[in-house]
Amino acid sequence: MTHPYEGDVTAEACWNALRTEPDSFLVDVRTSAEWNFVGFPESPEGARAPIFAEWQSYPSMSVDPAGFVARVAGAVEAAGGSRQSRIYFLCRSGARSMSSAATLTGAGFEHCFNVADGFEGPPDDEGHRGRVAGWKAAGLPWRQK
Repeated sequence: MTHPYEGDVTAEACWNALRTEPDSFLVDVRTSAEWNFVGFPESPEGARAPIFAEWQSYPSMSVDPAGFVARVAGAVEAAGGSRQSRIYFLCRSGARSMSSAATLTGAGFEHCFNVADGFEGPPDDEGHRGRVAGWKAAGLPWRQK
């Protein structure tokens, strides 16, 4: 399957890349409400801190691709990255992160990846997220305010 970005990765593969590839970034594209109430990923020791940039602005859930590109590009460049940096996009379950990875690729960023199951992954048999797949289910470090 081809994508309009470099590819899909697991949360574990993203973590390992952040840990071993100095020119890599994690961009959490969920909403401010999700960061505040659900939690947010932490970076490996010595890696860059995650970039937080809403793909859809809460509470209207509107999308502003040009504004998103400007915010992420500015944050990557301010942290010493470039359009050749490896950028991993994370949302709740992997849908918004696909759109954001495609958008940054279209803006000239060469190595954009979607974290396939996102921060919480799909719901389990009881309808709860964070148990089946994704960042939380993988046991990767995260915090809640």
